[in-house]
Amino acid sequence: MKARLILEDGTIFVGKAFGSSKESYGEVVFNTGITGYQEVLSDPSYCGQIVTMTYPLQGNYGINRDDFESVRPHIHGFVVREHCEHPSNFRSQQTLASLLEEYEIPGISDIDTRMLTRKIRQYGTMKGVITTSDAEAASFIETMKTLPNLMNQVSLVSTKSVFSSPGRGPRIVLVDFGSKHGILRDLSYRDCDVIVVPYNTTAKEIERLRPDGILLSNGPGDPKSVPESIEMIKQIMGKYPLFGICLGHQLFALANGADTEKMKFGHRGSNHPVKELETDRTFITSQNHGYAVTQDSIEGSDLQVTHIAVNDGTIEGLKHKTFPAFSVQYHPEAAPGPFDSGYLFDRFLDMVAQYKKGVHPHAITF
Repeated sequence: MKARLILEDGTIFVGKAFGSSKESYGEVVFNTGITGYQEVLSDPSYCGQIVTMTYPLQGNYGINRDDFESVRPHIHGFVVREHCEHPSNFRSQQTLASLLEEYEIPGISDIDTRMLTRKIRQYGTMKGVITTSDAEAASFIETMKTLPNLMNQVSLVSTKSVFSSPGRGPRIVLVDFGSKHGILRDLSYRDCDVIVVPYNTTAKEIERLRPDGILLSNGPGDPKSVPESIEMIKQIMGKYPLFGICLGHQLFALANGADTEKMKFGHRGSNHPVKELETDRTFITSQNHGYAVTQDSIEGSDLQVTHIAVNDGTIEGLKHKTFPAFSVQYHPEAAPGPFDSGYLFDRFLDMVAQYKKGVHPHAITF
C-alpha cells in the first residue's frame, strides 16, 4: 500500500506503508542510531513525534519482550529507508511491522531518509503527517496549521499512581516525567528501594515518603509545560540529594532560575560525545532531547556547568554550587555500546550516602 509523508512546508515523500494504516500527525525528528530501534519506539520521550531513522535498515533483528523502555510505544509514526519483513535473531518474537500495527502506529518506508534528514537539519523540525489517503496535500497542511501544540505530553506518559520497586539500599523517589525502564533497572541493580511517583506529586507528598534521594527522570516535550514540577523542585532543593536526567535536567535548571530554549533539530542518537569539564574526559552518550538550557541564563545563578556537548557546545550537565544536586542532559541509563555514563548513578548514590552521614552539602564532592 502506498503511503505519504507530508511536511508542513509542502514537501511530500511517497513510499510504502507498513504497520498501521491509521493516519497520524506529529513533529518530524530524526535519530542517528545504527541500532536500538525498539528502544527508540518505546522511549516515552518521543511522545507526539514522527521519528525518522537515518540508518537505512530497520527491523532486521525483530522485536523482543525484554528490550522495551516502557510498557508501550508512544511515538506517532516511524520513517525508514527500508524495513526488514523477515528478521533474523534468536531473541526475536515479532516483526517491527507487527508491533506498529498492534499499537496503531503508522510506518512509511522506501523514501529518501537522507534528503529528509538534511531538510530537518537545514530548516529545523516541523509538523508532518503519515497517511495512506489520496486526498490533496493542501488539506493536510491546513490541518497542521490548526493542530494545537502538544504542551503537556508528560501528563500522557507519566505513571498515574505511586508504585515501588523494593530494595535494601537507600530509598530513592523517582519522579516519573516519562521515565525509561533503564533508569529503574540501574537503581534496582544497585539495590535501591525505589518509589516511583507521578510528575505532579507535590513536595509535601514526596517528603512523606521519607526519601534518601530524589531522581528526576527523562520525559517528552517543553519543560516549561509542567510548572507544577518546577515549583516542587524548588521546595525540595537542598532537603535531599537530587539527580536530574534529560527533562529532569531542564526542570532542575528552570527551578534554579536558568532558562531553556527549543533547539533547531535537537540531539537524538546513540553516539553523541560529551566532555566532562572537571576531568577533561569525553564520553560517548545516548541522547534524545529537543530543548536545551541556555548558556547565558546560567551566569549569575547558583548553577555551574559540568558537561558540554563536543559537537555544538550546548550544556550537557549542571551542578548546584551549594546543594547536593546535579543533572545531565543525556541518558546515563542507556548503553549504546560502551557503559561510559553509568558512573553517574554511583556518584549520585555516593552523594546520598554522604548526606545520610550528616556531611554538610558544601563538603560533598561532585
